[in-house]
Formats: sequence, C-alpha cells, structure tokens
Amino acid sequence: MAETRPMTSEPVEAWITGIGLATSLGEGPDAHWDALNNKRINVDETGFAPNIVHPLAPVSYDAQIPKKGDQRQMEAWQRIGTYAAGLALDSAGVKGNKDILSKMDMIVAAGGGERDLAVDSGILNSDGYGAATPGLLNEKLLNDLRPTLFLAQLSNLLAGNIAIVHGVTGSSRTFMGEEAAGVDAARIALARIASGQSDIALIGAAHNGERKDLLLLYEFDDFNLKNKFETVWARENNSGFALGSAGAFLVIESKAHAEARGAKPLARLKSVVADHARRKTPGEVTTVLQKLWSQLGAKNDAAIITGATGAEPVTSEERAFLKDHADVAIRGTGTLFGHTLETQFPLGLGLAALAISRGAMFPPNDSTGLEIEKSGKPTQIVVIGAGHWRGEGMALVEAIS
Repeated sequence: MAETRPMTSEPVEAWITGIGLATSLGEGPDAHWDALNNKRINVDETGFAPNIVHPLAPVSYDAQIPKKGDQRQMEAWQRIGTYAAGLALDSAGVKGNKDILSKMDMIVAAGGGERDLAVDSGILNSDGYGAATPGLLNEKLLNDLRPTLFLAQLSNLLAGNIAIVHGVTGSSRTFMGEEAAGVDAARIALARIASGQSDIALIGAAHNGERKDLLLLYEFDDFNLKNKFETVWARENNSGFALGSAGAFLVIESKAHAEARGAKPLARLKSVVADHARRKTPGEVTTVLQKLWSQLGAKNDAAIITGATGAEPVTSEERAFLKDHADVAIRGTGTLFGHTLETQFPLGLGLAALAISRGAMFPPNDSTGLEIEKSGKPTQIVVIGAGHWRGEGMALVEAIS
C-alpha cells in the first residue's frame, strides 16, 4: 500500500521529467525528433492486406529487459510496454534507484492480452463451413486452449512485468477502456500529485497493432483502414484507422521532488480533463471538445497534438471543433504512428513534452492543408484524445519558464 500523505491546500506543480517512446518510428527522443522532422512514416500495406498497420521499429529488448526468461513469458505488447517504461526511467534518471522506485506510483492503461490464433481460426472455419456443432466451443475450451493463455490475457500483467523488471513497487493501477483509459491514467496521476498524495509516478501504455485477432475485432464495425494509406484528415471517403504498435511512458513528479534530486524538467503537466459523450446525435463530440477546452485553461494560440483516429463520424466532428483553431499548429498522431488505442493519449503527452523541451513544433505531415507550418517556441500544447467509439479527453502541457 502507498503511504498516505496529508492533503495540501494548494495544488502541487507536476513536472514531466522522463519520456519513453518505442514506436513505428524508432525508440527514444532523438530518433523520434529526427523522424518527425524528416516526415517519416512507417506503414505496412502488404503484411495484413487489405488492412494497413504501422509496425514497431526494430528494437533490442535486451537493453531494457536483460533476462531472456522475462522476455519469453511476456506477450508482445507487454515487451513493448516494459521496454518503453525502462526508457522513461532512464530518461528521468531514476533507473535502478531503489529508494525512488520503491515509492514510485504506477498507472497503466491496457487492453486485453493476446489470443490463440490457431484455436480461434479453427472455430471460425468450422462455423463458416457449417461444422460448428452445439458442443464445439466447450470442446475447444476444454481441449485446445493452454491453461497459461488465460493468465497471458490479464491486462494488469504489464504493470506486473514493469514491477518485476524495473523494480517500480509503489502503488499500482491498471485502467481498461481503450483511448479513455490513457486519458484517465494521466488524469489520476496528475490529481494524486497535485493533492500531495503522490510524489512521483510512472504512467503510460503499450499496444501491439500487428495482431490478426485485433484486426478481425475492429473489422466487425468497419474500423480498419484498407487498401491505401492516407493521412488521418484525408479519410472521409475511406474511413478507418491503421493500427499501430507503440509503447509510451512518462515519469511525472512534483516540482519539489524533482528539485530535491536535481532533475531537469522537460515540461509541466498543467491539467487533464475528460468526458464521455453519448454520441447519440451528430455534433455531440464537437460540443464536448469545446466544453473540455473551456475547462482546460489553455490560451487560444496553444498548439494542438491530437490522436484523431481517421474513423468516422468522430474525426469529422473533431475537425469541426478544430475549425476554431485553424491558425495554430495542429498535428495528428494517427498519421505518424497509426492508432494505438490506450497508448494514443500518453504518446501525445510524450510528443508534447518532447516538442516543448526542444523549443519547436515538429512540421506538419498532412495532405489536406489542415495542419500548417508554425515557427517559434511552443509555450503551451494541448493534447486531444477522442476515442474511435467512446471517450474524450484533453491535457495541457506547458513550458517551464
């Protein structure tokens, strides 16, 4: 159990002091900054055709997960996340510091684990050929599924593996709920630090988009981008997202805690707000985003990094909101990294902190003209997350003067 601390009267300032990114564009801040400024995009249009995915760039897991036994017992999404978490701890300068890691809170956003494709395929094929007897599912459950598969599907295994590999042993929370889970991970971490309940936290998520079972799942509601890659704002006539593989983690801590250990901040996490539009009538997402912006405390000229999915109708409704911010730098991570579900919002936070720490906004990568070039140092960046099906959120990331 985490230590209970007295509530403070004034909100505590929260600093982002570490970023860990492992995505389709590479690993670490330098590789990402180079890729973003050179407008590189990594897509696979053939491996899962007709669906398009953004595959994970090659990484050497040994660098952050030294024990092969640890690697073998993890599913791919857990390896990606544990690796990215290690990068964040390195970036913050706390890797291996047992005193800090023992009290570090951890908040992870995670989906369900991976499935046995051979068993799933057999069931679907039997059904497709009319050979699915009434007792087929029970038979498969009893005879074909390995017992350890159910353990591998637990969403909180990512947090468990991070604790084992990196020694992060403060309180632990795992949120499920696709894109909204990533928003809540940041929201709760900030609330705990601001109230004085937490001094330092590791937050983030991981996603493996190179999964046939996930592509099948999203195909049921026609969410997958097919046949031809387009930038996220150019998909009105070819709606959908391209799943991406990515891990994104951040170290967030109170200003006092960071200063006491001599840590250099990358940016300040000022506020995080969230909502859940019913999406029963057109325009609800636009209205909710306008409300969230008014609650956030951002200036009108704040730059925007959005996890817009490319799926409709939510992307068009978000674009309607963005019309009120047409003269600022807008960047869509869905174009650059694909859609990484729970990871999309932490990924946006990481990119915002990276841009502020580098004193520039990375260039647009958009075929429609919605994203414009903008020079000068960004002092505020708003991160937006509007889920493909449910959930909306915003965060304000600021420069520290």
